[in-house]
Amino acid sequence: MAKSKEQKQEILKTLEEKISRSKSIVFASFNALGVQDNQELRAKLREEGGEYYVAKKTLIDLALKDQKIKDLDVKTFEGKLATIFSYDDEVGAVKALDTFRKDNDEKLNFMGGILENKFLSAEEVSNLAKIPSREELYAKMVGSLNAPVSGFANVLAGNLRKLVYALNAVKEAKN
Repeated sequence: MAKSKEQKQEILKTLEEKISRSKSIVFASFNALGVQDNQELRAKLREEGGEYYVAKKTLIDLALKDQKIKDLDVKTFEGKLATIFSYDDEVGAVKALDTFRKDNDEKLNFMGGILENKFLSAEEVSNLAKIPSREELYAKMVGSLNAPVSGFANVLAGNLRKLVYALNAVKEAKN
């Protein structure tokens, strides 16, 4: 059933709001996905602070016009187009989408994306999915910052251990 002009205006407002809130956007074709797969994907994306949204390419293109993104024409993408918005973390939803894609025989294909108002090709989106999440990067940074302190503590403890061993050897030599 065709949508009325008011409904299209409402969808356009919704898309503009989602675009302004998102840290990254991914476009994917979902021609082979069934209802069950769509529901599963939506749930996984919600867990990662993302959202799966389907709208007409014309409406998506109109909503993106204000963003002034170069080299992007959504109408050129083939097939049905899903827009995945990532609100919390730039790569969280992309990683969840990539994992889902691999687990479901690649029924879903990356078409491109947007990061920091720059268009990303499908290959660049795939590479973005390989970047560690924010929490993993924080853990690595804390580990790197903690390493010198731990090393210094181990060096000091080593000297004390050697002193204890030496005193223990002197004690046993006297017995």
